[in-house]
Order: sequence, then C-alpha cells, then structure tokens
Amino acid sequence: MARKIPAKLILEYRAMGLSRNLISKTKKVGRSSVSDVFKRADELGLTAEDVESLSEVEVYHKLFPERHQSETLYDVPEYAYIHKELKRVGVTLKLLWQEYKDQCQAKGTIAMGYTKFCEGYQAHILSYKLTNHLKHKPGITTEVDWSGSTMTVIDRASGEILTAYLFVGTLPYSQYTYVEATFNQKSETWLQCHVNMYRFFGGSTVRLICDNLKTGVIHHPKEGTSYSTHSMRHWVNTI
Repeated sequence: MARKIPAKLILEYRAMGLSRNLISKTKKVGRSSVSDVFKRADELGLTAEDVESLSEVEVYHKLFPERHQSETLYDVPEYAYIHKELKRVGVTLKLLWQEYKDQCQAKGTIAMGYTKFCEGYQAHILSYKLTNHLKHKPGITTEVDWSGSTMTVIDRASGEILTAYLFVGTLPYSQYTYVEATFNQKSETWLQCHVNMYRFFGGSTVRLICDNLKTGVIHHPKEGTSYSTHSMRHWVNTI
C-alpha cells in the first residue's frame, strides 16, 4: 500500500519551527506533501497542539478526508510489489494493472482505473525517492544494446527452431526506437545493425552509448566507450 503522509509528525515539526525543506529532508517526504499539510492545516485552523491526542492515521484522515474516502472505496495496490515486478523483463504497468484488476474481481473489491493506478505508482516512487528523472537533449545521444529477451523463429523449410536476438537503438529525448532481429550477436552483425539504424533515423547523433557488452566495448577510458580501430574503419566505410 502506498505510504500515507505523516501529517501529525509534520505538524509537530512545524510547531518546532522547522521549514518545509528541512522537514522534507529529515523525514524523506516530498516537499509538495509537506506543503499540502501546511496548507490544509491553515485552512482548518489546526495546530500540533489541537491534534496532540489523535493518532497519526486520525490526523491524516482529518486533514485529507477526500483521500480517505478514495482509499476506502478502492482496493489500494501493493506498490512496493509493483515496483519490484517492473524490474523483470517484459513486465509493464499495464500488465500489473490487469493482474491487480483480476485480484480485485476475485476478492469482490473495487479496482482503480488504469490512470489512477499509474498516478498512485508515480506518487509511491516519488515519496520513496526510488527513481531519478534523466534529462536528455535532442540529437545528442543514441542508446544501443541487445535486448535482454530473445525470440524464436521457425525455419519453414527445415522446421528448425532458431533463436533471434533483438538489437535496439533509441533516441532518448523522443524515445524514437529502431529494433532489428538477428541470428547472432557477432561484431559484424552489431556494426551492420548500427548502419541500418542510422539509415532508418536518417542521420546520426553526436554520441553513441551502449551497455557493458562484449560485442561493442573494448575498454573503458575516463570518458565514453572505446571501439577497436578496425571496427570503426569498417563501420565508416560501410556507411
């Protein structure tokens, strides 16, 4: 279940003279959440002394009754489990939402819609600082790698089942992506996939970033990644 804002504790810290930023850093709560408590307490005229005899849950419900009603209406997803499952290959929020809906149906409870489900997950990861937002500029980098998952292809002539590896190249600013299936992960195939990718994109970027894979990485200097001189000459001549 998503963590509730520690409203009573925030009011106690406020009474001690702590600022929003300091409370946020001390309790690892989003600054916007601290501001929400401040604003609602001011609207209701409540202080830490007024809610001293109430529990943390009771203070939260007193400040945010509409959220309490929403929480009692819907079966709140286990967002910690969802965050863990998203690390698995091929798992998406859409799949986990469908799984959550099926569980709610089996229990006879009300499930959230997909939008509310995603908003709840976003609030969870922001509250626990589980992710960082990466800023990208257009036309600067291309990110490339072999996909972790493979596919199988059946040879119609022989009936043989072949393994297909997926080369993936992405422009992170726009998320524009090129995917190509190959039957091996050799250096020649790796380079040819780059040629095909840049033809598909209609140009190249300033920087190429790949993961730590043997096909593309020779060694790691202080900046960037080094490719062999032979490989680079072959690549340039092919393009």
